[in-house]
Amino acid sequence: MSMELRSPIAKALILFACLVIVLAGIKSASTIMVPFFLSVFIAIACSPIIHWTSRYGVPKWLSIAFVIVLILVFGFLLAGLVGQSMTEFRENLPQYRAQLDTEFSWIIEKLAQYNIHVNQELIATHLDPATAMSVATNFISGMGGVLSNLFLILLTVIFMLFEADSIPKRLHIAFSDPDMKLQHIDRFIRSVNSYLAIKTVVSLGTGLIIGTWLYVMGVDHFLLWAVLAFMLNFIPNIGSIIAALPAVLIAFVQYGLASAGMAALGFVLVNTIMGNMVEPRLMGKGMGLSTLVVFLSLIFWGWLLGTVGMLLSVPLTMVVKIALESREESQWLAVLLSSAGEKKAKA
Repeated sequence: MSMELRSPIAKALILFACLVIVLAGIKSASTIMVPFFLSVFIAIACSPIIHWTSRYGVPKWLSIAFVIVLILVFGFLLAGLVGQSMTEFRENLPQYRAQLDTEFSWIIEKLAQYNIHVNQELIATHLDPATAMSVATNFISGMGGVLSNLFLILLTVIFMLFEADSIPKRLHIAFSDPDMKLQHIDRFIRSVNSYLAIKTVVSLGTGLIIGTWLYVMGVDHFLLWAVLAFMLNFIPNIGSIIAALPAVLIAFVQYGLASAGMAALGFVLVNTIMGNMVEPRLMGKGMGLSTLVVFLSLIFWGWLLGTVGMLLSVPLTMVVKIALESREESQWLAVLLSSAGEKKAKA
């Protein structure tokens, strides 16, 4: 009887020990795993293009060549424009600091009229315009370090795209299911493909709209903030706030409090429409993560894989959640990762 009671505990301990060993291995091999995860992400995001062109009789090799050229052109163009924006930001930094001091002086004078006294030096220290750059610099420099392995990443993406059609069949054979009876494997693959493809399109749309909004307002380095909005849109709730802070601060430095409010309003409207209307409509219900899980996954994947882990934290957690949902014995774990709205919807 005692052995039967200890058996579930022993299994849980063994499973936990195996998980720790696997994570330790991924951590120590992060230089290899990070380009691999990024390659998988790019391949899944680009696979709908390959499927779409194949419907019109375009050879697969030609479709893959087109996708690779598209990635290279987009990547180099983006790197050049963002690099130029970062250089201009550093050149304008003294001017931004002077303008920020002027804006703070006006605000502090207004607050003093209502008997609210604020230390201007303390605020200027914590809201230095250089902090706006640190967020973008950390993410983009981290991505730049990974993209130093660009040839390896592209080569891996090419092989993945060529063999994408055979992967589901291989998984069935690997799980001793050559007759394709385990439908949860196919459901898992379709869900991951759908999630990452839709999330990429929605994030790209978010970045384009944010960039256009800031360009119309005349905010400096609008392209840099658009790229940041695109990247951080993969992190719901938290990512949109982080992406908005530097752009709103620059708008405040340039034009004052009213323009900063307009920039913030643009971020709120775009993320509300894209995140709460467009994305759920395309993706369907039952894909949400709780805010706590999003925050914890950001910390966990960032610790495990660095900057790319933070960028892909939610997609990676969604892969785990979809995998848990695909089997009845692990669905309770998927429920723990889900948002309150999703649980109500299921109920």
